[in-house]
Amino acid sequence: MKEILAVDIGATKLAVALVTQKGVIKKRSSIPTSANDGDELFQKLLLQAKELLEGEAVEGCGVGSAGPMAKSGAEISPLNIPHWRNFELRSKLSESLGLPVALDNDAKAIALGEGWVGAAIEKDNYLAMVVSTGIGGGLVVNGRLLDGETGNAGHIGHINVDPGGPLCECGSNGCLEAVASGGAIEKATGLPATEATEQLKMESGFFVGKAISIVVNLLDIPFVLLGGSVALGFGSTFLNEVRSTAARFCGLDFTKDLKIEFAALGDDAPLVGAAAVWLNSKEKS
Repeated sequence: MKEILAVDIGATKLAVALVTQKGVIKKRSSIPTSANDGDELFQKLLLQAKELLEGEAVEGCGVGSAGPMAKSGAEISPLNIPHWRNFELRSKLSESLGLPVALDNDAKAIALGEGWVGAAIEKDNYLAMVVSTGIGGGLVVNGRLLDGETGNAGHIGHINVDPGGPLCECGSNGCLEAVASGGAIEKATGLPATEATEQLKMESGFFVGKAISIVVNLLDIPFVLLGGSVALGFGSTFLNEVRSTAARFCGLDFTKDLKIEFAALGDDAPLVGAAAVWLNSKEKS
């Protein structure tokens, strides 16, 4: 069976991979998300994809990208990639590679991937979160990925968890992304999140747990998966604080047994998720 070209658009790196129909990454590569302008960045991504595709049979391309995006992924405007504003990545990739392309939010992609070959197999209601340079989420409700009006459902990073807190890239104050993400930690301390103290890890976990409680109380979600470099890198200190904080705010009968775990796919989650975006688009068509 033909493979899937998977593309992950992140604030710090652009990654591509060939993924089998069983969700196994065959080969991959990545480059830093750095360029002087949007066209240069796209050309770097395109070169990387073409090198990976050489001699391979591929049926289509799935993209997971930081958001927000326009309806159906026609345009993307990642807050942490200022070179791309209303950028028509999907059509540009399709035209340049000669492949059909499906695009969705990166956290929604991870939600699909975990439901395909990860920790959420056969689960009908769950939240998947990415805690990395930025913070995003993907929601599966009653067995279906929640899209919303424009495809941007799940932006948990822009729930307000710290009224009067620091300014967020979205223009609001006190968003989860502005206080608990890797980017926020680096901005506040001048150090990368990899050098965060135990106290900072716990503070990030507190705010993530608070945001999770808001979502699960609203939508009756029993299961949450956490992925992304910051969440996975912070480890048990972070996870324990997320769990204890969420439990403090989840006292209703339908949320008191909430389960929160790390995403099973680990570092592979963004690329496997991007492949799942392609498969999900085939099911919709």
